[in-house]
Amino acid sequence: MLLFVTFIQTIFHYSFSQTTQNINVLLINEENNALAEKSFEVAKEYVRRNPSLGLAVDPIIVVGNRTDAKAFLENVCRKYTDMVSGKKPPHVVLDFTTTGVGSETIKSFTSALGLPTISGSFGQEGDLRQWRGLNSNQTQYLLQVMPPADLLPELIRAIIIKQDITNAAVLFDDFFVMDHKYKSLLFNIPTRHLITPVNSFSKDDIKTQLQSLRELGITNFFVIGSLPTIKKVLNAANEKEYFGRKTAWFALTLDKGNISCQCKNATIVLMQPTPDISSKDRLEKLKTNYNMNGEPEMISAFYFDLSLRAFLAIKSLLDSGKWPKSMEYMGCDDFDGKNTPTRMIDLLTAFKEIKEAPTYAPFFMPNGGAMNGRSYLEFTTNLSAVTIRDGVLIGTKSLGKWISGFSNALNLTNVYMTNYSAPLAYKIVTALQTPFVMKDEQAPKGFKGYCIDLMDEISQILKFDYEISLSPDGKFGAIDESGNWNGIIKELMEKRADIGLSSLSVMAEREDVVDFTIPYYDLVGLAILMKVPQKTSSLFKFLTVLEDDVWFSILAAYFFVSFFMWVFEKWSPYSYRNNRELYKDDDEKREFTLTECLSFCMTSLTPQGGGVAPKNLSGRILVVTWWLFGFTMVSSYCANLAAFLSVSRMDTPIESLDGLSKQYKIQYAPVKQSPTMLYFERMANIESMFYEIWKEMSLNDSLSDVERAGLDVLEYPVSKKYTKMWNAMIEAGMPNTEQEALARVEASKSSQEGFAWITDASDVRLRHIDLGPNCGPRHEEVVIVVVVGTSGQRDPISKNKSRASRYLVMTNCDLQKAGNEFSKKPYAIAVQTGSPLKDQFDRVILKLSNDRVLEALKEKWWNDNPEAAQCEKVDESYGVSIQNIGGVFIVTFVAISLVCLTVGLEHWWHIFKKRTVVTSVSQMQPETKTSKLLFTKESDLKISRSNLEI
Repeated sequence: MLLFVTFIQTIFHYSFSQTTQNINVLLINEENNALAEKSFEVAKEYVRRNPSLGLAVDPIIVVGNRTDAKAFLENVCRKYTDMVSGKKPPHVVLDFTTTGVGSETIKSFTSALGLPTISGSFGQEGDLRQWRGLNSNQTQYLLQVMPPADLLPELIRAIIIKQDITNAAVLFDDFFVMDHKYKSLLFNIPTRHLITPVNSFSKDDIKTQLQSLRELGITNFFVIGSLPTIKKVLNAANEKEYFGRKTAWFALTLDKGNISCQCKNATIVLMQPTPDISSKDRLEKLKTNYNMNGEPEMISAFYFDLSLRAFLAIKSLLDSGKWPKSMEYMGCDDFDGKNTPTRMIDLLTAFKEIKEAPTYAPFFMPNGGAMNGRSYLEFTTNLSAVTIRDGVLIGTKSLGKWISGFSNALNLTNVYMTNYSAPLAYKIVTALQTPFVMKDEQAPKGFKGYCIDLMDEISQILKFDYEISLSPDGKFGAIDESGNWNGIIKELMEKRADIGLSSLSVMAEREDVVDFTIPYYDLVGLAILMKVPQKTSSLFKFLTVLEDDVWFSILAAYFFVSFFMWVFEKWSPYSYRNNRELYKDDDEKREFTLTECLSFCMTSLTPQGGGVAPKNLSGRILVVTWWLFGFTMVSSYCANLAAFLSVSRMDTPIESLDGLSKQYKIQYAPVKQSPTMLYFERMANIESMFYEIWKEMSLNDSLSDVERAGLDVLEYPVSKKYTKMWNAMIEAGMPNTEQEALARVEASKSSQEGFAWITDASDVRLRHIDLGPNCGPRHEEVVIVVVVGTSGQRDPISKNKSRASRYLVMTNCDLQKAGNEFSKKPYAIAVQTGSPLKDQFDRVILKLSNDRVLEALKEKWWNDNPEAAQCEKVDESYGVSIQNIGGVFIVTFVAISLVCLTVGLEHWWHIFKKRTVVTSVSQMQPETKTSKLLFTKESDLKISRSNLEI
């Protein structure tokens, strides 16, 4: 009897302890997420068929369009109002929307009305915009668990980090939502990447898409989506022949089964989730007994577990008395933006404490803080290498596993996984700058120069390959007024390149957006390129002292005076010629014949003097007049000759920026939109700001008399050098290109008049100019740039022959770098912000510097260049050069030659005049013949053989 009573009591207690809790659920779903609703129905059926759970679920289901937020909200509010008015307000809202404005609207609805909600929407921490500003109470009942499709792309991040992949393209289909992944997926990883949906309309569209990615230098492809989507992409890649050692393919799917394609020879790394071993039996039972056959099965299991855990969590709160006894529900129309009710519902703890066995994999929920964006299904993904030949799968090799999470690393069982990724290669963007980077079609990479040799040395040490291309606009990188960058810096910021390589200056604004390695090249500043001061030289410079008409006048006067001197000598009764007896006892006797007059007038112009003057008074007056004329001409000639030979010394060369700013004959400017222009513009702006500050201080009425006295100056105390120079540059007109600037310098008349180009010192040292297709015969010209330092020594600079690429050295030895460089900055290699390449390159550059490799490269490209040109050394002495006075030696040599000829003619004339012509020996008297033969001079005996025969 006692046993019977005990049995009845036990049955009675058990019946009351298993009181069924009715749970009102508002399920909100999207039109294209039918799998979630089906899993919810399975969970409801599971509860119904398992009375031991003590649950009864009464759901209201609302399905809306994610893009039509207004209609969606109206439908939800209407259903919600019906539940409240029917005395069945929702205990919990199951939000199965995925993303978009519809999902954001539901988040706003639940947070505004204070409805306990469990969401399965896509989004990491901070991505749910309407739930970002939740208070401490709201974080207890507004909960989100990330769906597996949201977490699976994190495997791409793990692979890229493990394999050190430098470029990647992520292609996804409609099943995955990647809107919030564009910035977060590869955040702080120096990998050029593109995340783009698959153009699944046709195979041709996909082939075009893949071709565009390959043209951007992408070699690693990640395809995430269903197996049919993966098949389409692989078939398109096969037709484009994108399989091989230079490309790597990764397929990530939630579907079960093997991938297939019509690939001739391809190896793809396949990544597929798999259920936990402990959950496989439960999953199979649900599929068999409850018809949970939705695919992908992991997604179906996720929504089933999320629904069931939500039911049990609400029941736990109701059973424990932690659910508010009189919970008020506010209607949609009652909300005014500020009257959100305060709920003291700890749904978070109840949800975490549920011990129900998982169907696929357990939920991971952080111990502290909010769980939104940080909780997910902790599943396992298998990695395997699938080999396909001629469309047939011929082998599968296991590579390892990955446990889902935000920072979980790969657990590889195959150490050779590197064989399944593209070779380590970096994309380099550059800008041409001789001799740092130059185009060369014959070079392996299409470029040559100092920087290319440096990168070759670095790549050999770090064991990587690289592709190099020019920046789209050919610029190094500058920021405009809107904060937008161009050139190399822009390519690095937008992750279209890994490395920026050229003569790239380290600047503060550039360091804010990219990282620089330690400098690989000495400090290089700005310099002034202008004409070399030219010294005019001429062998007959002594003749150019007087103009031609003066020389002709002197010559005419010379002959005129000589002629009249001869006339006066001939007709004057007091001349020596007409009074020989009168002057027979004089020691100085001189008859002024015409020849003697010419000689006298000539020698009178020399310091030696003319000698004995004429005896007649008229002749003497003429001589004195001639002497006065000659003294005047000779003095004038000597004075002008000295001035001509020393006039170049009076030219003051420009040796600094100050010297350039203080003169007005030479125009000067940098190239428009160049870093040099930016430097002067900023300096002028700074001076302008200083002026405004000083003016504001001076005009400040609040200053005391003592303070005002301290500012009492007669003029503005700060130099306005750069402001004046900036205005002068604008007035001069800045060249649009380097070619234009160089042409203006070459067209300058002299170093004192023309144009000076202010530019980077490396531009001055060596120049390569693309003349364009219409240059004509100028392609054959070779001109050289010369750098002149303060010492006056000229450094030989390299030149390049004209080539088919139409690059030509368009400068010459008439150009110089005036003075010293200023505003010096080092050259360094630029990388993306946070890139590990910075530390690696720093170590290698230090090593190359210590090994003197950098010094050897400088010798190669500047001093030992086989194409280097030698310019003549400028003679800086102040003496008279042979180039200016050498004509005197020529005149002397010509005169000596004429004298020698004259001596010969005199000797011949003397012999001809003294010689007696003999016609017949028989005509002579015997005694005459004898005497003539006996007393004839030796010279007269030289008779021709023909005369002797006669």
